[in-house]
Amino acid sequence: METLQILFAASMGAWFLSEILYKNILKSGDNDKKGKDQSTLNILWLAIPLSIASSVGVSYLTKLPISGEIWIYYAGVVLVWTGIILRFIIIRSLGKYFTVDVTIREDHKIKKEGFYKYVRHPSYAFSLLTSLGLGLYLNNWFSLILAFAIPFIAFSYRITVEERTLIEQFGEEYLEYRRKTKKLIPFIY
Repeated sequence: METLQILFAASMGAWFLSEILYKNILKSGDNDKKGKDQSTLNILWLAIPLSIASSVGVSYLTKLPISGEIWIYYAGVVLVWTGIILRFIIIRSLGKYFTVDVTIREDHKIKKEGFYKYVRHPSYAFSLLTSLGLGLYLNNWFSLILAFAIPFIAFSYRITVEERTLIEQFGEEYLEYRRKTKKLIPFIY
C-alpha cells in the first residue's frame, strides 16, 4: 500500500505541476481577441482546488467506501494518469489555438479532427477524468461526488461561455459542428 501512496502522491504532483505550467505558459497573446473569459479561468482555479481539498477532507471525516478491494485505488491512479496524459495530448494537438483563457486567436480555426471529431471539449473531459480518478482513489462516495461535481459545474459554465464566443466568431460553421458532436462524452453527452 505504501508504493500505491507514493504513486498517488506523484500523480497529484504531476497534475498540479502540469496545470500550473499550462496556466503560466498558455495565456492569450497581445494580438488575440480577449475579454470573453468572463472569469471562467478564475472560477476553475477556485473550483478544482476546492474539489480536491473537500474530497480529501471528507475522505478523512466519513467512511462510505466505494469498494473494499484494493483495485479501486489502482483504478483511481490509472484514471488520474490517463486524464493527465490525454489532456496533454489534446493541448498539444490544438497547438497555438489552446489558451487557458477563453480567447479567439488571430487566424483561429475550429479543430474537427482526432478527439474533436467526437467531443467538442476533450481537454475538459480529460481533466474531469483526472478528477474522477481522485474520487476513486479516495474510495469514498462523498469524496467521489465532490471531486467530480464541483469541477463539472465549473467546466459547464466555461463551456457555455466558450461556445457563445465560438458561435460569435464562426456562426453557422460552429453551430453545424456542435450539432454533430457531444460536449464531453462521445455519443452520450
